[in-house]
Amino acid sequence: MEMWEAMERENHVEERGLVPLSGGDVQVQDERGGAKADGSVRRDQSCRYASSDGIPSDLLVKVGGVNFHLHKHPMVSRSARLGRLVDEASALPHGPDAATVVEVELPDLPGGHGAFELAAKFCYGVVVDITAANVAVLRCAAEYLEMTEELEEGNLAFRAEAFLSYVVASSWRDSVAVLRSCEGLSPWAEDLQLVRRCSESVAAKACTNPRAVRWGYAGRTSPAKATARAGAGTSSDKGQHQPVSPPADWWVDDICVLRIDHFVRVITAVQAKGMRGDLIGAAITRYSSKWLSAGLSKENAGLRGGEPWQQAGVLQMVIAVAGEGDTQTETAASEQRRVVESLISIIPPQKDCVSCSFLLRLLRLAVMLRAAPALVTEVEKLVGMQLDQAALADILVPSYPYGRSDAAYDVDLVQRLVEQFVVQEQPLSSSSPSRGKAENTRAQRVACLLDSYLSEVSRDRNLALGKFQALAESLPEPARACHDGLYRAVDSYLKAHPAVTEHERKRLCRAVDCGKLSREVRLHAAQNERLPLRVVVQVLLSEQARMAGALGRAGRKEEDVSALRMEVESVSAKYMEVQREVELLQRQVERMLPPPSAAGKQQQGVSVWTSGWKKLGRVGRIQVEQPVVSAAPDDIGSREPRPRRRRNSAS
Repeated sequence: MEMWEAMERENHVEERGLVPLSGGDVQVQDERGGAKADGSVRRDQSCRYASSDGIPSDLLVKVGGVNFHLHKHPMVSRSARLGRLVDEASALPHGPDAATVVEVELPDLPGGHGAFELAAKFCYGVVVDITAANVAVLRCAAEYLEMTEELEEGNLAFRAEAFLSYVVASSWRDSVAVLRSCEGLSPWAEDLQLVRRCSESVAAKACTNPRAVRWGYAGRTSPAKATARAGAGTSSDKGQHQPVSPPADWWVDDICVLRIDHFVRVITAVQAKGMRGDLIGAAITRYSSKWLSAGLSKENAGLRGGEPWQQAGVLQMVIAVAGEGDTQTETAASEQRRVVESLISIIPPQKDCVSCSFLLRLLRLAVMLRAAPALVTEVEKLVGMQLDQAALADILVPSYPYGRSDAAYDVDLVQRLVEQFVVQEQPLSSSSPSRGKAENTRAQRVACLLDSYLSEVSRDRNLALGKFQALAESLPEPARACHDGLYRAVDSYLKAHPAVTEHERKRLCRAVDCGKLSREVRLHAAQNERLPLRVVVQVLLSEQARMAGALGRAGRKEEDVSALRMEVESVSAKYMEVQREVELLQRQVERMLPPPSAAGKQQQGVSVWTSGWKKLGRVGRIQVEQPVVSAAPDDIGSREPRPRRRRNSAS
């Protein structure tokens, strides 16, 4: 200790106390008979190796704010890079002579001062324990310091490579641990192929048949053993627990701890080896739930400090608001955008590899974070393949501040999803009749989902009529067997937008087929004041035609016929009431018109409008007053018109 104090006073450095490593001084002997060292001592910003026989250090290496006071001979003999740097520093015109300390800086050493300390110990002959946790750091540091076989046989690079090839490559847990330790060693780990070799090793072991995998190999305890331990094994229970193989996705949880770029490398290697798409989808879903919990939660609630994923220090859900210039927030959003885009790029293209609910929540997060448009389109295609599995809450994607629309929900996104569904369904429905029936069932489910969505967004006062109408008409006509849901959505939109003109009402109501409405909805539509009069008339005529057709079918009982006649009379009475209201409206308009000499063109226009309504009234009266009723054959013969007799002229 007195020696350290003397050296401290000699170098004029303030001393704050000594913290010896390994509980005290360690005698270090250079293998080639070089200088001896008492051990390694770390002191705030200084870490030194001292000679037991009082030889002062002649090499100062600065790494990451930590100073290492070493000796040239043991370091230069095993590191070619340090040898060149020492020669360059000694050759300076005003550099130090042989009796002074040579200063060398290593600012970009992979692994920092911790890796250099292990390398320095190795140079001094200290036995360094190479493990899965430090082998990547030692390999990169050895490559940086050029500690190769050219200087000495069995150098640090050779020993690290041997450990990687013979120990890590044969162990699942060590391969994952080394891959995780490579996260802070870029680009050295990439250049040395450490990431590639570990990724392929992990992928090869993940594709192993689960029956050939032992629970100990996977790093877990068999459920049978855990149950036996919990039951404290009575004599009757012994021998009943059979060995249980790990599940097919036993490897998923282990790779979910990797950084996103290394996770992508593993999944890509697994896909290349023919892994099942559903297992790859399970890995992507579980990784997303770990690193994107806030953005993928169904409630999309804010951060909760008690969540385990937040306590583990994973990425948090942060949305960079446009125009705010918060550097920290933008950095966090950029990291999340990178994670989302990477996950989208590795989703299998096959159907049902991941759930539609997960895809929609991932799509929502991609829209929020403004991911690459090409990747957003790719997710939309995947959603379109299984849109019939979606729920209403999943497609209610809100509009965000940077969007072009003032509407509360992103209707354009749902429009694109429906278009993708229609595009992908057309070739399938035309391939075979049996498959066409199944696709029609899927189309009907999508129609019900779309009608529910239209009913939900119809209450938004900022939703443009054109977007609402385009979305209502986006599905082909056979997709909806019943238009009740669409009618309710249209009625809700008209109720929330009272300023819509008569022309816009007519245009919007074209999407509703009155012939596909149920009886209750038709009765509601006949009394709905928000609908255009033309639609009301179409509803009444449709009801009349349906009842008349029912009356015309053979084999009806007398009581059924009388009941249908009463319904026809009721509809006719309602129609006549509407006709009287129309005539009253016509008379009021005529009273308000100016004299013929003052407004000839206006009167001409009104007369045309009036004559049109009179024609419509005559057509309606004919259809109402003369319902089509099948008659008996005898009655048909008796009602035939007799030939008109002509009087012959007397001349």
